[in-house]
Amino acid sequence: MAFPLSASLFSPNKLTLNIFPTPSTPKSISVLITHFAFPYNRVPREFTLARGFSHKFNRILAKKDNGPMELVNGRNYCPNLKSWTEKGREQFERAFAAIIIFLQLTSPLPLTGQESWFIPPAEAVLYSPETKIPRTGELALRRAIPANTNMKTIQDSLEDISYLLRIPQRKPYGTMEGNVKKALKIAVDEKESILSSVPAEFREKGSALYASLTDGENGLKKLLQSIKDKDADKVSVGLASTLDTIAQLELLQAPGLSFLLPQQYLNYPRLTGRAVVEFAIGKGDGSTFSPEAAGQPRDTAIIQVVIDGYSAPLTAGNFAKLVVDGAYDGTKLNCTDQAILSDGRAGKDKGYSVPLEIMPSGQFEPLYKTTLSVQDGELPVLPLSVYGAVVMAHNEVSEEYSSPNQFFFYLYDKRNAGLGGLSFDEGQFSVFGYTTMGRETLSQIKTGDVIRYAKLIEGQDRLVLPKES
Repeated sequence: MAFPLSASLFSPNKLTLNIFPTPSTPKSISVLITHFAFPYNRVPREFTLARGFSHKFNRILAKKDNGPMELVNGRNYCPNLKSWTEKGREQFERAFAAIIIFLQLTSPLPLTGQESWFIPPAEAVLYSPETKIPRTGELALRRAIPANTNMKTIQDSLEDISYLLRIPQRKPYGTMEGNVKKALKIAVDEKESILSSVPAEFREKGSALYASLTDGENGLKKLLQSIKDKDADKVSVGLASTLDTIAQLELLQAPGLSFLLPQQYLNYPRLTGRAVVEFAIGKGDGSTFSPEAAGQPRDTAIIQVVIDGYSAPLTAGNFAKLVVDGAYDGTKLNCTDQAILSDGRAGKDKGYSVPLEIMPSGQFEPLYKTTLSVQDGELPVLPLSVYGAVVMAHNEVSEEYSSPNQFFFYLYDKRNAGLGGLSFDEGQFSVFGYTTMGRETLSQIKTGDVIRYAKLIEGQDRLVLPKES
């Protein structure tokens, strides 16, 4: 039985204390009733530190003013306890009902049986990682752009609407309207700051994108009107277009890397921004790919991948160089349930043995030769847990390095994921890009299919190659 991450797990160390005087005891004595609650046996073993305990017990500890605490039997010590509780039962039941209603509203687990009524909220046994990580390549790539802080604030405000749109039935249009108004105010008030972050040679294009963001057909003002009309479909389409405009403007603000590479890695190829790689995939057994909309079956399928040098400059740079050198042309593919791998022998003498390179979320530069601990809350800017992620395999000799040439498309499936819907290998590989066109083709690729060609169609001017010795 799987529990959602938001569910409280029952702690064996929880102790509830209630202190009150009783009518039948001297004033010099107070009564302390302790409730010991143990996790019941429906909690999976892997989610808790103890299991198999479904009972609970009460003890009464009597403390004298000037004497030690004594352990006594409640019934013998308080002969009138039963009549006292019956007398106040009506008030107790009303108060108890209010407590149950409060728990039902605040607890993620329903209180369905009497066994769970006295079990207090537990402290988490295992750390639950943040679940609002990017679930699409487009979102992950947009968040990875090191842009102007005002633009990032606008972006964050609009991305929250994406989550609000998932709420069924009555959508919180008032909250959405507030988010767009906040974004529009920042865009208007900080116009000078936003445009001054764009290099002079791109200023004209930046001004056009800014005008489109605020007043364009798919800009913030139009999005605000769609929200006021409470048209969820128009809001969804307009939001996607507005976020795309934001990404384009942010890319203009980020002409290169926002950090310096370590000195020992300056002799590697590096990508100082974004690039796009196009793959042509052919069937190895003579069959065809399924047709596109209203089209014919295809002998060759086209896939496009955006590779990101902002978060993985060495990994993306090495891959881009391999593509430029034609290392993957004619390479056979091998498939598993979770990945499509390139033949490790392709371009073996052309690639660099790049150190494992992962940019942690919230950091300004990548970590090298270091994996992330998802259990401790470390998450990458470019997560593996996205269908169509493009990743370098591990080096055969050491997992501190990536393979010099072998890469794979990751076929993420949340049904086989761990906590928070994260891949069990999250934070263990160098992710450097995502499939942005042709994702539906990935499921049709089989072992023996061939990369007929791979070419760099955008971003070659961002590829910096080491000087030949």
